[in-house]
Amino acid sequence: MYPQRWLPLIGALALFGAGCQPKSEPSENKPAISPEVSLPGVDTSALTPRERREWAGQVSELLAPCADTPVSIAQCVKEQRACKACLPAAQYLLGHVKAGRAKSEREQAFHSRFDANKTKTLVLDGSPFKGPPEAPVTIVEWADFECSACRVMAPVLDQLAERFPGQVKFVYKYYPLMSHPHGEIAARAGIAAQNQDKFWEMHHQMFEHQDRLEQTDLEQYARTIGVDLPRFKKDLTAEETTQRIEKDKKQADELGLTGTPMVFINGREVETQYINNLYEDLEDWVKLDLQLAGIAIPPPPAKAAPKPENGAAPTASVAASAAPATSAAPAAGAASASSKPAAGGAKAP
Repeated sequence: MYPQRWLPLIGALALFGAGCQPKSEPSENKPAISPEVSLPGVDTSALTPRERREWAGQVSELLAPCADTPVSIAQCVKEQRACKACLPAAQYLLGHVKAGRAKSEREQAFHSRFDANKTKTLVLDGSPFKGPPEAPVTIVEWADFECSACRVMAPVLDQLAERFPGQVKFVYKYYPLMSHPHGEIAARAGIAAQNQDKFWEMHHQMFEHQDRLEQTDLEQYARTIGVDLPRFKKDLTAEETTQRIEKDKKQADELGLTGTPMVFINGREVETQYINNLYEDLEDWVKLDLQLAGIAIPPPPAKAAPKPENGAAPTASVAASAAPATSAAPAAGAASASSKPAAGGAKAP
């Protein structure tokens, strides 16, 4: 549940990049009208006739997401081939048709999610993490404690770890942006707390109080979580702290980071421009990775009934979800890894 004071921010972020009209390809690139396709396990009843034709054409054109299954997604599903990812791929494309995405965007989103060549090997040594070391799903995030989009992402990733107990490892990596005056000292505070096994406590303190990240504030948070303050202050400026930040930033730059947060799940980047609903899409992502690994998906945790206030009857709560929003641009003169800002995130220097 998000803190009440975050809801206006989340509501604003939900509007980022939203559009009412479906996108279309230039007329010269429009494909020939495709026959309708019906696949078991895929409900297209909510689509318009045009949308059904677009979806049918794409699942008939794109190859199944398994190298040893050289047939279309549609044929793979119809013939019940061994590739477990075919039906999820058809459903995934359906979701993007519903979202009004253009054909080229749907194809890019499909390759981003299912293409084996999109998977990267990430170096995780020394990074703070929570969850089982050998969990079947590893989520890695590069973030900046002063980035508003990272603050929105933080509780979502916490919820995923709670939703899949024992099955998700969450790894944090530092990428303070030059555009954020307190980004680096906050990253240093995270490392100083990490050195005393208190990273996650400090992580939550800094995102909870993102508008108060002066050194005096950080020292107060350190006292609150119970770290040794003299050691904490020493580690803030230690050379090892600088090296950790530079190591994380170097790896992110090599991966093509253009903004924060940058999130990978099992080595595959979550490209936020293809996210329709932040929490639900990431939950589905983790579910599919577990399913493809042959691991049972745990049932969602039971929701506790809200307590009535002043004798009033309990009311249902509405869960809010959003894509991250644009944060401030980098300071002038900063070295740039890319001129293209990350969709929904703070631009990297």
